[in-house]
Amino acid sequence: MTAGLSSLLGCAPPVKGIKQDQTALRFKMKSLAGEEVDLSKYQGQVVLIVNVASKCGFTGQYEQLQALHEKHSARGLAILGFPCNQFLGQEPGSAEEIQSFCRTNYGVTFDLFAKVDVKGENACALYRLLTSLDTQPKGAGKIGWNFEKFVIDRNGMVVARFGSSTQPDDPTMLAIIERELAAGESLVQSSAVGR
Repeated sequence: MTAGLSSLLGCAPPVKGIKQDQTALRFKMKSLAGEEVDLSKYQGQVVLIVNVASKCGFTGQYEQLQALHEKHSARGLAILGFPCNQFLGQEPGSAEEIQSFCRTNYGVTFDLFAKVDVKGENACALYRLLTSLDTQPKGAGKIGWNFEKFVIDRNGMVVARFGSSTQPDDPTMLAIIERELAAGESLVQSSAVGR
């Protein structure tokens, strides 16, 4: 299949040198509204994946995540929130309650998904992949708490992982996101010049 046909069909062509079984965007997940979402729709964007909760000491990070979304979504940053109730039951609400809480208290407009398990034998496939990779600055291993963050590059590869206490406006994390956004922008500019 040619790249042009792939684009028309909404499929991203395989990127040379990328193992498709390692991309974080190869999964289908349920949106908070219960609709199936093929994460490959985020291919070509920089993605920040965060396991979230409404009754956690880190819940205030929603505000910074939303600010990051507002500042960089036009440049290709997508933030994906995955509610999880595995840490002291800090996300007990229904999908409707989670949506209402996030919109009312933090004005969240980035994409939220249905509750998932992020650790243990029932961990969803996405989080099994994310926690199996030896990423930096935090390496492989189980999710320790709510609001762990994974930065995914435009090819769907995990490039960084940050713990719960790392704020969304942390300079190191922002530098990585900025680097990935800029890399994609330079590719777009160079392809436009070559036309």
